[in-house]
Parts: sequence; C-alpha cells; structure tokens
Amino acid sequence: MPANHTRDCGSNFLTLDETLPLNYSYMQVLEPKTSATAISKEEILRDYYIGYESRQASLMGRKEVFMGKAKFGIFGDGKELPQLAMAKAFQKGDFRSGYYRDQTFMMALGELNVQQFFAQLYAHTDTEAEPASSGRQMNGHFATQSINPDGSWKNLKEQYNSSADISPTAGQMPRLVGLAYASKLYRQNKNLHHLTQFSDNGNEVAFGTIGNASCAEGPFFEAMNAAGVLQIPMLMSVWDDGYGISVPNDVQITKSNISEILKGFQRDEDNKGFEIFVVNGWDYPALCETYAKAAKVCREEHVPCLVHVVEITQPQGHSTSGSHERYKSAERLEWEAQHDCLLKMREWLITDEIATEEELVSLEKEATKSVKDQKNASWKAFVASMKDDHDTAVSLLGKVVNQTNKGPEIAKIQTELAKTLNPERLDAVRAVKKAIRLLRLEEKSLRIPMQNWLKRVQRENADRYNSWLLNEAEDSALNVPELAPTYNEDSPTLDGREIVQACFDAALAKYPEVFAIGEDVGRIGDVNQGFAGLQDKYGELRVTDTGIREATIMGQGIGAALRGLRPITEIQYLDYFLYGIQTLSDDLACLSYRTKGKQKAPMIIRTRGHRLEGVWHSGSPMGMIINALRGVHVLTPRNMTQAAGFYNTVLQSGDPAVVVECLNGYRLKERLPSNIGEFTVPLGMPETIREGNDITIVTYGAMCRIIVSAAEQLEKVGISCEVIDVQSLLPFDLEHKIVESIKKTNRVLFADEDMPGATTAYMMQKVVEEQNAYDYLDSKPQCLASQPHRPAYASDGDYFSKPNEEDIFDKVYAMMSEANPQKYPNLYN
Repeated sequence: MPANHTRDCGSNFLTLDETLPLNYSYMQVLEPKTSATAISKEEILRDYYIGYESRQASLMGRKEVFMGKAKFGIFGDGKELPQLAMAKAFQKGDFRSGYYRDQTFMMALGELNVQQFFAQLYAHTDTEAEPASSGRQMNGHFATQSINPDGSWKNLKEQYNSSADISPTAGQMPRLVGLAYASKLYRQNKNLHHLTQFSDNGNEVAFGTIGNASCAEGPFFEAMNAAGVLQIPMLMSVWDDGYGISVPNDVQITKSNISEILKGFQRDEDNKGFEIFVVNGWDYPALCETYAKAAKVCREEHVPCLVHVVEITQPQGHSTSGSHERYKSAERLEWEAQHDCLLKMREWLITDEIATEEELVSLEKEATKSVKDQKNASWKAFVASMKDDHDTAVSLLGKVVNQTNKGPEIAKIQTELAKTLNPERLDAVRAVKKAIRLLRLEEKSLRIPMQNWLKRVQRENADRYNSWLLNEAEDSALNVPELAPTYNEDSPTLDGREIVQACFDAALAKYPEVFAIGEDVGRIGDVNQGFAGLQDKYGELRVTDTGIREATIMGQGIGAALRGLRPITEIQYLDYFLYGIQTLSDDLACLSYRTKGKQKAPMIIRTRGHRLEGVWHSGSPMGMIINALRGVHVLTPRNMTQAAGFYNTVLQSGDPAVVVECLNGYRLKERLPSNIGEFTVPLGMPETIREGNDITIVTYGAMCRIIVSAAEQLEKVGISCEVIDVQSLLPFDLEHKIVESIKKTNRVLFADEDMPGATTAYMMQKVVEEQNAYDYLDSKPQCLASQPHRPAYASDGDYFSKPNEEDIFDKVYAMMSEANPQKYPNLYN
C-alpha cells in the first residue's frame, strides 16, 4: 500500500496519516500491494471526468433551483471520489441501498446520466426520461428497474441494482440488511441454487451508504448489530463531512467518530464481527484500495465491512434550502476549500505526472460543456412534455372569449396562462377550471370542449401521479382466483394454531424461496406454535429465530423480497408494530408507487392482536396501520382457516401483505381443509356470517365471534342482525356488497376494537360515502369501538375497555328503540 498509510494488524483498522503530504507514485496505483485491480491511466482519467461532470451537475443544479426551474435540490458534491472508488468494487448482481448523495456512484456505473439527473430535478414524469421514479421523488433518489411490465422479474444477476431510495434518515438501513441476507440464503440453501436470475451462488454484496449524522439514528445501530450477528456481505460506507445540516459531529456521535465507537464490532480470532476501515475521502488511490479490499472480504468471506470515509467536504452546504456559511467557521470553510476531493485528485494527477495541466483543462471544459448541453436538453424535453396541453388550454380559452359576456374575464385567464413562466400542468388545469366556473350558467356547448379536455388530462395525470400504489401487473393478488377449502369425512378438528401450522408446512414444502423469520419463530415455533416443528423439518435457514429488532426484521424481509425471495416476517404482537411501522410505511408501502411499478417486495408480515390481556398485549391499532400502510394489503381473518387462505393467496401473487391473526383464536377448534396449501380467500370480499333483516353490523377479526353471540341474544328480543365480516381492510369491499345488505336492513353499525374514530370511521366512510349507503338509511349510521385508552389488565379490564356482548346488545337495541320505542322500550331509564 502507499507509503503514507499505516495498518494496525491488531485492530484491523486502515488509517491515513493526514499530516504527511500526497506522495503516491503512478506505479503504486497501477500495481497496488493489495488485491485491487490495476488501474490504467485511461480509467483514472475517466474517473476524474465522471467526478468533474458530477460536480458540475451539482453546481448547475443548484442554480436551476434558484432560477425557479426546480422546487428543491440536494446534491452529492464533495463525495465524488469515494463513490468512484466504490463503483469499482461494485459488480453486476450487487445491490445498493443508499441515500440521496450517491449521484457520482450511479453515474460511474452507467445507471444515471446527466440528462436523467436533471429530469429528476425537474420532476419529469416520463419513465424513459426519469427511470428511477418517473418524477415522483425529489432529486438524488435513485433506483434501477427490477420488474418487467407483466410483473415478471428481470435478470437481476446480469445488471447493476439499486433499491429505490427513501428520504428518511437511516431509513435505508433495515432494507440493506435484507439485501445482504439474501446472499447468505442463496449461498447456503442449495434449494435456491436454481434461481440463477437472482444470484450467482450468493456472491453478491449489498452496498450501503449513509451520512455521518444519520449514524445517530436507531435504525443504523440496529442494522449494524443485525449484520454482525447474521454475518452477511454488507459493505457499509459512511460519508463523513463532519455535520448534519448545521449540527457538528460532537453533538451527533459519541467521541465524534462513528468508527471509533464501533470498534467493539471488529472481529477477532475468537469472535465474529465486522472488518472496519477508515480512509480519507480525498485520497483516490487509498479509496480504490480500501474498497477493493472491503468488497473482497464481503464477497468471499460473507463478513460485513464498515468503511468510514472521513475528511469529506460539502462545497455547497446541505441543500438549496440553506447556506453552510451560517454555521461553519471561516477556518472550516477554508479547510474545506483546500481539501476538496476533486482538487486533491487534480493535484495528484499532475504531481505524479499521470496527466498534464493542459489535459485536465481540456477534460474539464469537455465535462462542463457536456453537463450544460445535457441540462438544456433535459429542460427542453421537460417543457415539451407539457407544451401540447398548455397550448391546447390557451386555445380552448381563446375560442370562447367572443361567445360570452364573460369574455373579458376569460381573456384575462388566457393571457395569464399564456404568459406563465415555466408553466406546469397544474397551470393549465387551474385556468380551464376557472373558465368553466365562469361559464356555469352559459350554454353547455361552450363548456363541452373544455370539459372533454379536462377529462382527458385528468385521466393522464392520474397515471402520472396516482398510479401503481398497488401492483397493477398480472401477478396482483387481486387476480388470484378464489378456491374454496375442501373437507372430507376424515378431516380432523384441530386447534386453530394447528391449522395455520399446516398451512406454513405446505408453503415451505411448495415454495423453496419461502422462509420465515422473527422472534421465537424457530426453536419453539413462535409463541403460539404456528411454526411448531417446522425448523426441525426444514432447517434453520428456512425457519429462523431473530433478535428483538422489529425494524430490521421488517427490513430483512423487504431486502430479501427485492431479490426474489418470499419472506414471512413476524412481529410478535400488534402492540409492537410501532417498532416496525416506519420501515414498512416509508419503504415497503410506497415502493411500488415511488418506482411506478419497477420494483416490488412481495413479503408477508405476520402478526397477531385484538383481545388478550393488558396494555401491551391486547392492541388493535388497525387505524394506524391502514393509514400508514397504503400500498400493502391489510388482512384481518376471524379464524385460522381464513388466515391460511390469505397466506395462500398472497404467496401466489407479487404483493406485500400484513396478516393479523386473532390472539384468542389459536386454541379454538376448526376443521383442517384437505387442500390446506391450495385454497385461497379473495381479497376485498366481505362475507356475511349471519343473515338478518333489521340492522347490518360490519366488523372483522376477533369481534366477529362476539357480535354473532350478541346477535343471537338480540334475536331473542325480536331484533334480526345481519353480521358482515369485511375480512380485509385493504382492500375493502371491492364489489360493494355491504351496501346491498343495508338496502335490506336500512340501518348499519360499524364495530371493532380500535380507538374511537379510527377503523370504524374508515369503514363508515367507505360504505356510507363511497358506496352511497346514506340513501338507504332510516337511522343515522353509528360506530362502536373501544375506549380511547389501551385496555386495562385482566378480564375486568378487557370487559370495561373493549366492546363486549352487552355493549353490542345495548347499542343495537338503542338504535332500534329510537325507531320503534313502543316495541323496544328504553332499558336503563
């Protein structure tokens, strides 16, 4: 290695002595003393060109924002050299899970060009122009395409892969664990070796990147710990520029140094762990050597590595929203100017006679011109994509100016629209809607052309901005045909837990890519025995215990699913869902949307809740879940046979889903279907579990049994209840079956165990408003939910905290009493 590097073999830390001058010879770069591939002059200059081009894109991008041509900008200036070095170690089949400063890395791989970079800055909605997110994410959020239009997988082994970025700091970390974990499974599980489009025997490395300040987040530490435990090929880079916006490292990190405090993760002769490297971000040869060494350890040994890249600068500050001159001292700003990584590389290139001043000036001019040309081309294409609609709207307005006494007002709208600087789609839509309002009392014929135009552009804009929340490909779970459970004379009656266990047994046998992970899932078969005996039968790679780390259990599932596997990930109780819901909401739920269907993670989240005992073991926070997880199916079976059917349905699809099993259903008796691994329950299809004529009661999950019992008691006083189990909350009653019941009963009660105003309010909105049930009601629609606090402990606590049979009886009876007080006199007054 270069002479001014030292290696402490005892600590396995690679460090730089920053007090020594740059003194590398070209031969040391060409023939490094490690396993790094020799680097030619041509490749070095290519790297400098890409780095310089990326820097110019950052500089021009900031100006575009200040000129009003983009809303916001956040760039990767100052991080160019480490990203170039990382790209050299990145191979086809590898995955990136990074953050929004990795533009140089993506450019070095050829997965991002400058024109696409600016298309994302402008929010161009054309997928060809902006393939990462079709204009749905702010700039700096990168993704490659994993999915064909029909929902089938591309050959991930033959391409560079970047999982779709998210903005929440450290949010990329849980997923990173799963991307690396998939390599472990592909290497160690021989039954996966035939899936060659996803992996080359598990040789793929998952590369993670993060800023130094985000290392203070909990998901970073949880993910690092998980990687060390799992021993997976995860190469984690920290771009350390010393700040998190205005907050310096001494406020962010103990000892102001993330690698220093993670020394305990370093492996030694007796303990597995990490390899940890520290390298300066302006030292191109050392960076190339470091990444070659770290990637080799990850790829060959499946040992995680941390590369702490220090002495990085951020020339333009954090983003276009502020100026770093406000919080950095003059001395710090001067240091950053002197230690700019591109300046340092330029000095090295000239000092070591790799390139002349003239060569570099020519290269820099070429890169600057290329960026400017591509920027202009990107802006021209962006404007052109909206020009036809803009011009048509102007023309439509002009055609009615002389046909109405509202002409002067419409002419003003037309003029303002025509003169709009940098018009967006919303400008044309707003203008046309204003005109239609002015013409509301005029002849309809005047409005029809504008109305037709509006319908067309609204339909097109719905595709641009509102599509692909859910899977729209052929493998959608909504396309899985229903197959009813079958029984024969020998079908045994078992505990509910044995039903779901038989389902998982069948799934593990049928699908080699299925595996289950979670706390207590393996050795004891989960706390409710749904996986009892299955670790012994299928091995620890298929049914696996994890630590108590819900966020990274979810991330482990997301990352593995992104690589073609089918994880069943468990959160032990609904009350602990909060630990994982950020990862699920920020990453999984919007994955299809933010890539416009170009990536998918078909994982299952298995959990259990509703009634049991106590504040943290009786939760039913379904309102929280359905509002945080739009984009994920939320399934609420009332028994384990239904749960099994939902598992079978989802496993036949390419969709993610949450299945909430009933805590008090595991020991209730059910018959075992003879087609336990085959039958399916359709999503979004309610089931009427009790016929009635006087009132419709809409519910789900554990409440179904309680309401049926209350309905039987109400029948004795002459009240006939129709009880509907919605079965799934997302999607909800796709065929509007509930309103058909209300047409018969003319009354409806929505009941569940969630907080008041949560899921009952959601169901009411779906039925009364969306299904127009209001037209058929003779009484106001009502809700019955739990008390606005978590349930108190023991049977009395449950009884007085959550709806019980008496509450349901009284609620329904009161509704009937209001309609017919003579037949149903007041009970308690």
